[in-house]
Amino acid sequence: MDRAVLPLIFAGYDDAWNRLDARLTGLTDDEYLWEPVDGAWSVRPVGDGWEAEREIPDPEPAPVTTIAWRLWHLASDCLADYLHASPVPRPVAVLGRAWHGTSAPAVADLRLAAAAFRDTMEGLGEDGIWEPMGPRWGPFAESPWAALVVHATDELAHHGAEIALLRDLYRWRAR
Repeated sequence: MDRAVLPLIFAGYDDAWNRLDARLTGLTDDEYLWEPVDGAWSVRPVGDGWEAEREIPDPEPAPVTTIAWRLWHLASDCLADYLHASPVPRPVAVLGRAWHGTSAPAVADLRLAAAAFRDTMEGLGEDGIWEPMGPRWGPFAESPWAALVVHATDELAHHGAEIALLRDLYRWRAR
C-alpha cells in the first residue's frame, strides 16, 4: 500500500507555523524589543543597521532572548539558512547576524522564510524528501530532507511557544 508522507509531515509544520503566525498578530515594536531580564540577547543598532547578539558556542546557561532575537533566529538563522544548500536560493535578504530594528519587517521576513522553506521541501516530492541532503550539509549529509522538516517544525514549535510566553509576560508586566 502506497502512503503519502508529505501530508503528515506538513500537518505538523503547518500547525506549528499557524500557531506562531496567529500569535504575531498585533506585535508592537515595544514588545519586539522588550527585554524581560537584564542581560537578555536582542537585536541592537550597529553602524547603519541592526544585529542579533550571539556567541558561538552558546554560553551555559544561554541568555534569555527577546522576541526580536527569536524572530531573527527563526527567520534568518534557521529557515532561510536551511535553504542555503537546497534547490532554491535564500529567500531573506539579510544575512548573518544582520536583522531588523522594528517588528513589521521582521514578521514579514519570517513569513517569507517559513513559506519558502515549506514550498521548497514540499517541492521535493514524496521521493525527494527521502533523498540525502548532500555534502554541503557536513555531518548531516546522509540525513534525508524529511529530517530537516522535522527539525524545522521543532524550531517553530518551541520558539513559537517562547514568543507567545514573552507576549503574555509583556502584556501582564505592569499588573
